[in-house]
Amino acid sequence: MLKYLKKYWFWCLLAPLCMVGEISMDLLQPDMMADIVDNGVLAGNMEVVLRVGIRMILLVMLGAVCGILCGVFTNLASQQFGNDLRKDLFSRIMDLSFQQTDKISTGSLVTRLTNDVTQLQNFVNTLLRMALRAPGMLIGALIMAILLNPQLALVLAVAVPLLLVGIVIFIRVGFPRFSAVQEKVDGLNANVQENMTNVRVVKSFVREDYENKRFSDTNADLKRAGRRAMMVMICMSPLMTLFMNAAVMAVLWFGGNMVLNGDMLVGDLTSFVTYITQILSSLMMVTMLFMQASRAMASGKRIKAVMNEEIDISDLNAACPDKQVERGEIEFKNVFFGYNDAENVLKDINLTIKNGEMVGFVGRSGVGKTTAANLVLRLYDVTDGSITVDGMDLRSLDQHSYRSQIGVVLQETFLFNGTIYSNIAYAKPGATRDEVIRAAKLANAHEFIMKQPDGYNTYVGERGIMLSGGQKQRVSIARVFLKNPAILILDEATSALDNTTEVLIQQALDELC
Repeated sequence: MLKYLKKYWFWCLLAPLCMVGEISMDLLQPDMMADIVDNGVLAGNMEVVLRVGIRMILLVMLGAVCGILCGVFTNLASQQFGNDLRKDLFSRIMDLSFQQTDKISTGSLVTRLTNDVTQLQNFVNTLLRMALRAPGMLIGALIMAILLNPQLALVLAVAVPLLLVGIVIFIRVGFPRFSAVQEKVDGLNANVQENMTNVRVVKSFVREDYENKRFSDTNADLKRAGRRAMMVMICMSPLMTLFMNAAVMAVLWFGGNMVLNGDMLVGDLTSFVTYITQILSSLMMVTMLFMQASRAMASGKRIKAVMNEEIDISDLNAACPDKQVERGEIEFKNVFFGYNDAENVLKDINLTIKNGEMVGFVGRSGVGKTTAANLVLRLYDVTDGSITVDGMDLRSLDQHSYRSQIGVVLQETFLFNGTIYSNIAYAKPGATRDEVIRAAKLANAHEFIMKQPDGYNTYVGERGIMLSGGQKQRVSIARVFLKNPAILILDEATSALDNTTEVLIQQALDELC
């Protein structure tokens, strides 16, 4: 957290300083209240009541200003903290290889980016507001209470340790329960995402009832985990209030006897009760801070697991980071590969694809055709052996530079939730409209695009849901034509096209090559 907060040290400094001002105003008021009671109300002196009362109002207003400023600076720091952490976490996820993201569900990654970061952000907000207020109020009120009446302050010697023991117990019980809640949120997000993505499959097989039950079960698990976690919070608040009220009652009992015996003024007792309330309230704040810290620690642990994941496909050892693909000659040399330490899918593959050649990988399902394409893209690294392009090992090349020279059209076409134009132009930032239209014409997509309500500005919906399978595939192929790559990978790219359109696309591919 310090890594992200230190950039905003000025706001992190101003927030506690303003909080000091608010605490100071709060600590001065009980003494002034005692003055009003003893020298004003009981003495029948309205001048004292008005004079001291106006000073109290001014102090309250000044404390309110300090509190508002503290909230403003706290909000600025916590929002920037959340923004930076979320960006870095997303960037880290983008850097992970397929091999690594395969281990973590998409729902879990979404939860870490949203819910977990928000938990940490809220904790930072609470921390900057309460980290100084709670101990500051506790110590300040404790000193004032002892100075006012050391004998009566002995009540705190019993109340404070009991409260501290309660805080420790609640934290030990609460932490694992909040961790369990976050795991259940993962499962719920994964379930929702899976159903939203595959809603057509669900409806076509009439499995709505089954999916509703599955969601209900997952939701019920989250409810039970949340209920167990909230039970800690529910029990904590009244028990802490019980201790606080018991301490106030003890003060009133012993302090009342002192007043009756003439050992203490009524105003001083009123002031002492206020200080006791401030002390116990600050302990309640500490309790809430630690409980929120438990939730934040659970979320922080999950975020840290992603941030500390060692990138297994990186450019740290890239000997030729700026090398450009010239001929595009690809060679597999004794290549072995298996997913997550499982049995090898590819075994001792040797293959050379020369410049200008079109090579087809043919075989039954599951023999590794798509796997070989993914290895050329370096979405995975070979288990053994090597793959070279123009004689250079892929592991010696900069991933960004290398992949920028490859075009790929997958069987499962993915379009972003935007316009047709933005989806084609995605392949080449800064492309002109004429270039985009030319690419669409080459992919035999221009005609159907112009029939859309808004032409190239037509929104395709999430995952291109507004277009047919063949239309999505032609937009995807147009995206590759716009890029005009040195290496072209087609993974059953024309599977969703009719025969006539496929012939036209084949002719366009010949022209592109």
